[in-house]
Amino acid sequence: MTDDNTHYKVATKMIHAGVEPDAETGAIMTPIYQTSTFKQQSPGVTKGYDYSRAGNPTRAALEKALATIENGNYGLAFSSGVAATDAVIKLLSPGDEVIAATDMYGGTYRLFAQLFAKFGIVFHYVDMKDAENIRPLLNAKTKLIWTETPTNPLINITDIEAVSKLAKSVGAWLCVDNTFASPYLQNPLNFGADIVLHSATKYLGGHSDVVLGALVVNDKDLFDQLYFIQKSSGAIPGPQDCFLILRGIKTLHVRMDRHCENGEKIAHFLRNHPKVAVVHWCGFEDHPAYAIAKKQMRKFGGMLSFELKNGSIEEVDRVVTSTKIITLAESLGGVESLINHPARMTHASIPREERIKNGLNDSLMRLSVGIEDADDLIEDLKQALG
Repeated sequence: MTDDNTHYKVATKMIHAGVEPDAETGAIMTPIYQTSTFKQQSPGVTKGYDYSRAGNPTRAALEKALATIENGNYGLAFSSGVAATDAVIKLLSPGDEVIAATDMYGGTYRLFAQLFAKFGIVFHYVDMKDAENIRPLLNAKTKLIWTETPTNPLINITDIEAVSKLAKSVGAWLCVDNTFASPYLQNPLNFGADIVLHSATKYLGGHSDVVLGALVVNDKDLFDQLYFIQKSSGAIPGPQDCFLILRGIKTLHVRMDRHCENGEKIAHFLRNHPKVAVVHWCGFEDHPAYAIAKKQMRKFGGMLSFELKNGSIEEVDRVVTSTKIITLAESLGGVESLINHPARMTHASIPREERIKNGLNDSLMRLSVGIEDADDLIEDLKQALG
């Protein structure tokens, strides 16, 4: 459950969520309970913990924090974002149908199309830039609607409130991957989502040194089902990893402010560069969903993607290997800036014809803008673009 500090303002919640001074020592930071098992007073009688797969005090503190910062009632931590996704799909049964956004993280698509589709779960993919595109696919077998907003890597925006109403019309759950926004910029539960997912590896950790996933829900029955899956499947994070995410959450608000500030500067720089054809960033006032982004998000984030006028693979390779500060690497959300080529990296598992049909061209590059000095980042991009 959440702490009593849920009513605090965002910055205060980030620092204090889930964390209480240790009762025995007064330690300000949550101890790392590096143990697999716990002494029982008699068979089945415990002090709240029996085995760390089922629960660990460090993980419990993180799960409280996750719930608090997402304005939810219950949090669950997993060994990765993909493990959290796996747990959500395990809520379903053969024959159930999922409506998913066409623009999504490649690892999510791989899990849906290459693993769970084999077990009789039916996946429909639809452009969710217009929520009404979902309506024709709704039926009695629809159990889950899955979306990201902003999306990876095209920074498209889904109207969470509109999609939530559609989900509720057939009794389906809505799961929103909130990784790109983070809980500081957006809280999908406030707009009717049933499940919020994070790759906590990204902005929540913030330092590219831990892999972890998270789910947050409000409904007790849904939490109980997900906790059963978490305990039974065992894809849980260790206490050291939980500690690192707890530490990352404490500075999320100050980091995100700088990510957003730098992201805005970089987006405008790239848009005005003569070699750049298009920049995808939801903070432009002429972005098709700017009004929805402004309604749902506090700021517009540090994630963007762009394409060159000369969109050859050779030119893409020249740019992504020429940056000096910005590193060519997968992942995102760390304090350091990263660039990648989705077609051959994060989204390589999506068939090329599907990628192109959905707007993810071979020339697209994705940029996770870090918190370095923005002028240095601009100079780095200038020299890389030539």
